[in-house]
Amino acid sequence: MKLDFTRWLPAIATNPNRKTALSVVGVTALAGLALGPSAIAAPITSGPHEGAVAAIDKATGRDGATESGSATAGRGDKPSRAELIPYGVQGAQSRIPLDQAQRDNAKTIIEVAKKTGVGERGAVIGIATAIQESKLYNLGHLGAYNDHDSQGLFQQRPSTGWGSVEQITDPEYSSAAFFEALKRVHGWRNMPLTSAAQTVQVSAYPFHYAQWEEQSAEIVSQYWNS
Repeated sequence: MKLDFTRWLPAIATNPNRKTALSVVGVTALAGLALGPSAIAAPITSGPHEGAVAAIDKATGRDGATESGSATAGRGDKPSRAELIPYGVQGAQSRIPLDQAQRDNAKTIIEVAKKTGVGERGAVIGIATAIQESKLYNLGHLGAYNDHDSQGLFQQRPSTGWGSVEQITDPEYSSAAFFEALKRVHGWRNMPLTSAAQTVQVSAYPFHYAQWEEQSAEIVSQYWNS
């Protein structure tokens, strides 16, 4: 049984497209992460699911479509709590301290949320998912601690159709892939956060996303118009 990868902080390595990913080289202990198992996407043995295929087509421009940003992307006021958490939080909430790398990745997720048109609520779902999956670190391969071939902010898997290793460890690409898959979840805007995230991620721990909703909403509120 694999140990929870969030117990370790891999050293930073730079991949060919100049995006920073964390690899297993020079592992050191990581303090400050929430305790408990991390939600890592369960294996998908039947090949890429429809949402993943559509997401990659969209992220790579193969379908020729374009997306407008959120209706509120350019406004000056902060998103309201009703926009960020329309159904209230579910269960006890957790939070982690964020360093600059984590904040930068959160900002990238927010900017991609605007570009893909999922708006503030989508950004909250994306950040909560990335906190649970990777603690907002752009993880490279973790060797013995890796879950199959999962990598990047959202622990997406090349073998299930999410893209190449280089692509899924590009925060912009992985965020776009996540949001395009989310948009193909029927009724996602009306779902609890954990249900929407789980439908995309197919996690072995489907209820763990909910604990990050409050912190994710605070992050989106802080950076949406920055």
